[in-house]
Amino acid sequence: YHPTEDELRSLAGKQKGQKRKDRKYNGHIDNNKPLTVPKDIDLQLETKCITEVDTLALHYFPEFQWLVDFTVAATVVYLITELYYSVAQPSGEMNISVVWCLLVLAFVIKTLFSLTAHYFKLEEGGERSLCITFAFFFFVKAMAILIVTENYLEFGLETGFANFSDSALQFLEHQGLESQGPISKLTFKLILALLCSLIGAFLTFPGLRLAQMHLDALNLTTAKFTQTLLHINFLSPLIMVLLWVKPITKDYIMNPTLGKESVPLMTEQTYDTLRLWAIILLCVLRLAMMRQHLQAYLNLAQKGVDQMKKEAGRISTVELQKMVARVFYYLCVIALQYVAPLVMLLHTTLLLKTLGGHSWVVYPQEDLPCTQEMDLDAALGAAPNAAPTPASVVETGARASVVQLSVALGGLQTVFSPSLFRGLFSFFTWWIAACLFSTSLFGLFYHQYLMAA
Repeated sequence: YHPTEDELRSLAGKQKGQKRKDRKYNGHIDNNKPLTVPKDIDLQLETKCITEVDTLALHYFPEFQWLVDFTVAATVVYLITELYYSVAQPSGEMNISVVWCLLVLAFVIKTLFSLTAHYFKLEEGGERSLCITFAFFFFVKAMAILIVTENYLEFGLETGFANFSDSALQFLEHQGLESQGPISKLTFKLILALLCSLIGAFLTFPGLRLAQMHLDALNLTTAKFTQTLLHINFLSPLIMVLLWVKPITKDYIMNPTLGKESVPLMTEQTYDTLRLWAIILLCVLRLAMMRQHLQAYLNLAQKGVDQMKKEAGRISTVELQKMVARVFYYLCVIALQYVAPLVMLLHTTLLLKTLGGHSWVVYPQEDLPCTQEMDLDAALGAAPNAAPTPASVVETGARASVVQLSVALGGLQTVFSPSLFRGLFSFFTWWIAACLFSTSLFGLFYHQYLMAA
């Protein structure tokens, strides 16, 4: 809470409750003049533990509470579903956790869009220009990344798109439709670049804010272990980015060079599993360091007061109260900017595991699970042969409809194969981490050097 006017009067050494006749000047009463205090006033802010009741009236508190509650519920559903699939191993059932994860991503994007739209409404400050600039920057960056060969960035987009196009052509041919393909590769990559541009614009201010909180948190703590965790937390998006750079991490981890020979250390499936676990652990670390970052943000009020004391002149009590209270009123926005990218990254990784056909278990090389690709011709041709002979004309029509629907769903399942989802969600997981690190690095440079200059 900001200091009251009476407290500021007392610190400034002013008497309270002057008579109206003592404030007459040139025949009129000067009762509209704002009270001012010296900037070098001996003001020390007191700390207070923030409770949920204190934050109920803050902006974006309902959005923050809804996002946190729904994310926790969706994560619990995902864990229960994963446990059920590992024990029962059902086949042909829809994984309901995918729907929950997609809903979480939809809510996160909606929240980030709302925050970014709020910046666009501001006439002054340059936030709108900054968002547009970063959107164009990330669009160009995405176009450059999408033309990089898979020898360097192994997302699997090329393989997934080729499989998707071939399966879609076969599916349309079996349905009696003539087509050159659902979408061209250029259009596919252009759509991805536009989505990447929007994601980059949404993550601009969260990354800039994270850089400022990181610097303040480092100055706030003196424990070496906490400072090390803060550095790892800040560099965690870079670690995630490097996990998909094949010459830097994958080749050296899977086939490390010992002497003059390369020793195979693990398989592709093992590396994919370890990469998923690394991202999950880094997300848990970022969640654990949330308290330090938010406390560093709240200390901006005392930091602003200390900076004011170094200046000469006077300041009105209203401006001083606004300077202190503004930090607390903006708390839920800062919490959203910290949590939303974390939630987006976490649930994109969960979708990568489920839809991409990965596993949480690190298997030995000789005990790898058997994964087989379903052939489209078999999926489209097996159902009619397996259908039992109907006993009546009515049953014949009903069974024919069921078989036709099963064939269509089976064909769509082969069109949207795990290889396509593996490529898409690998790319989006990598891109979210790349955007976070790029904006955080720019924010670190801005607050450390440009603001100091």
